[in-house]
Amino acid sequence: MSETAPSLGKDLVGLESLGREELTAILDTAEPFKEISERRIKKVPVLRGKTIVNLFFEPSTRTRISFEFAEKRLSADTVNISSTGSSVTKGETLVDTARNLEAMRIDMVVMRHGASGAARFLADRIPSNVVNAGDGRHEHPTQGLLDILTIRDNLGTLEGVKVCIVGDVVHSRVARSNIYGLLTLGAEVAVCGPPTLVPGSFRELGVEVFQHVEDAIQWADVLNILRLQLERMEAGYVPSLREYNRIWGVSTERLEKAPHDLLILHPGPMNRGVEIDSDVADGEHSVILDQVTNGVAVRMAVLYLLAGGRPEKAEAAKKGGGPS
Repeated sequence: MSETAPSLGKDLVGLESLGREELTAILDTAEPFKEISERRIKKVPVLRGKTIVNLFFEPSTRTRISFEFAEKRLSADTVNISSTGSSVTKGETLVDTARNLEAMRIDMVVMRHGASGAARFLADRIPSNVVNAGDGRHEHPTQGLLDILTIRDNLGTLEGVKVCIVGDVVHSRVARSNIYGLLTLGAEVAVCGPPTLVPGSFRELGVEVFQHVEDAIQWADVLNILRLQLERMEAGYVPSLREYNRIWGVSTERLEKAPHDLLILHPGPMNRGVEIDSDVADGEHSVILDQVTNGVAVRMAVLYLLAGGRPEKAEAAKKGGGPS
């Protein structure tokens, strides 16, 4: 890797503002960190002495646990805080919570929040590094990165690859991070779903819009299938789960009509039998579990880079070197 590989900067709040070099640096840094998770002793002292607070104001399983694994495998000290276990329930503001944590001399905050822009709001007000673990409908940058890494691992390139994101795109922060990152790295991107969940305005982001999943399957090399957020049912975005599956669900029968085999991704959690059938989720072209594995490596890479690590020194870091 080039000695002039770019620094990630203080925070990671989204992929929209990152260029090709920054995105590639994160992906390339994640590659050597994968090997750490395959060892008998899954730990290196890269972030020894660093304190990281996981501040989750929304429920999370995969993202929270993945960050915890990443932090512990880099030997950081971690503190986990949820909204129900914090003074937020007593009326304390986000900034006051963070400033109190700052007074305890922390180094990084990994935050998930229901309000779009919350990560940037916090990053602009505290000196610690801030990593966005999902904010409202804005972005989920590490999920976007791990999806992109999984595609690159399996296809060898992103340039010219056709990726279609299927499902509830309008409410999805995952979709936005994927769109920004993939387009910057040279992929072609489309979205597909019912008009209520995939409005034509997405064309303004530079993507193609399909309203029939059969058309998306004919076009794509990769399908990234989003969870149908069941809470949307109450708002009338789709007529019924059965109807959604009948019209937009990804099934083996539909995939058999594709001109070639498609790579199948899903960021989870899955509604089997709704947006994706079980035989597709568990099929030979599914890389859903690879996404989970790559999530730890990507988050290790992001933490390492924010701590001052250099991409070109990641290989040495996985053998026990420090971040710089």
